[in-house]
Formats: sequence, C-alpha cells, structure tokens
Amino acid sequence: MKGQGNLAFFFNLSMTTEPWRLINSGFQTGAMNMALDEALLHSVANGDSLPVLRFYRWRPATVTLGYAQSIYKDLDLDVCFKAGLDVVRRSTGGRAVLHDNEVTYAVIAPFNTGLFGNSILDCYRVISEVLQKTLVQLGLPAQLVPGKLRDDSRSGTKAICFTVPSQYELVINGRKVAGSAQKRYGRAFLQHGSIPIDVDLELLGKVLKSDVNNLSAGSLSNVGWLNHWSDKPLTISDVEGHLSDMFSRDMQIKWQYSEPTSSELQEAKQLSTEKFAHSDWTMKR
Repeated sequence: MKGQGNLAFFFNLSMTTEPWRLINSGFQTGAMNMALDEALLHSVANGDSLPVLRFYRWRPATVTLGYAQSIYKDLDLDVCFKAGLDVVRRSTGGRAVLHDNEVTYAVIAPFNTGLFGNSILDCYRVISEVLQKTLVQLGLPAQLVPGKLRDDSRSGTKAICFTVPSQYELVINGRKVAGSAQKRYGRAFLQHGSIPIDVDLELLGKVLKSDVNNLSAGSLSNVGWLNHWSDKPLTISDVEGHLSDMFSRDMQIKWQYSEPTSSELQEAKQLSTEKFAHSDWTMKR
C-alpha cells in the first residue's frame, strides 16, 4: 500500500508539470542570436510553440547594445573591429554587454499562465529567483537586488550593463553577476540574459570607453563574474545544466528537447539579414 501511495504521488506530480521546449543553439553570430530570440517570441505569441528556454553562445564574441543606446557615444567601434568583435543592437532595452565566456539564456513564454505574476517586475523576480537558486547550488553567495524598473532616460545609457544592478538582478559581494532585458509581444514575453563565467575587464573597458581603475558608481569595479568567487573553475556547460535543472524543478517544467523549426529558422534568417545585421538597425541611434 505504501508503494501505491508513492506511485500516486509521482503520478499526480507528473500531471502538474508544464511542457516546455529546451533549445541549445550553440554558437551563432550576434545578429542570428537576436533574430532567433525574436522569431521564437513570435512563435510563442502566435500559439505555434510551447514556452521556450533557450541557451546560446557567441561566435565571434559580440557587443550588444540596448535598443535606445547611442552606438557613437557608448561604444568604441575601432576597438571592436580591431578585436574582431561583432556589434549588434538588441530589440530589448538596457545597456551594453560584451558577450564572450558566459551563459546566455532566453525565457520565452506567455505571461498570462500564472507562472510569472501580473507585472513586468514579477516576471523579472520569478526568473531571477531561479537564477539565484542555481548560483547558490553552485556554491556562490548570490543575492537578489530589490526590484525596480531602470529609467535609462534619467540614469544615462552610457553606463555598462554589469555596473548597475536593477530589476531583481543578481549580485555577489555587491558586484553584478547577471544582466537581463525583457520585451513583450502580443501575449508573450522574451527575457534574455547574460551570466559571465569570466570577463576580460581590460577589453571591456576599451570597448565601452570606461576606466578600469575608476571606483565611482557605474564603473568597472562593480562588474562581477562567476569564476571570481567559485572554488573550482565553472564552465558554460556546468551552469547551463544546473540552470535547466533548477527551472524544471522550481517551476514544474517538463523539457522537450528541441531545435528551432524550419519556419522559425526561416524567419530568423530573414530577421538577421533585414534587421539585426543591417547597418540601418545597428547604427540608428
């Protein structure tokens, strides 16, 4: 009888899980990464796809700019070109990020399912709590910064993403270790984010016109990365595995391992060519 009770428990638990797609896109160009996020957002919003957790990487290393940032004021394009960096503008807001040795994730889901609360801040909080639990599980003392929506029009978009915590983002010993940005389309949202494993502070400072030795608020002294605190070197695969496990456990998600469909890939290729890789989009601010 005891065994039957356990069986019933696991049966009931399985009935409450939500099916999601888990996509690991591997290395892509900056434009294609942004295009795939947008194509998947359209697919989920139109009811053609289950919710998605996507992991992806960058080849070459890429600087992404927030939607409203000035590429001329905030970025040294000569340094980017000499360093072989890609440059792309996101369709989400926020500040500039240098993507290289990091975990990059995208959560794409309807926002009326009850999983993510009723507001944008609720959505940030739910996802950030999963990220925090993951880092704690990896032995890192990550904490959540109290939630607020960032006003780039007042604070200035020149600041680098990882120098200024906001909207339920994660810090370790006061240094920001995860950056995220969100966009809504129809009845769905896209939140993509960056969790650096290691950071080249010297290159970051040159690319984003910041002083590595400046200790003022918003300086590179506030930038954090996981291996700065980890007792053993972490890899991207380590963190991706723990993060997908924590999403599954914490939010009762059952993964369907997936690839972008042919129609999603076709839309992404078109978006990459006509939007994200196009100079009119990248240089427009």
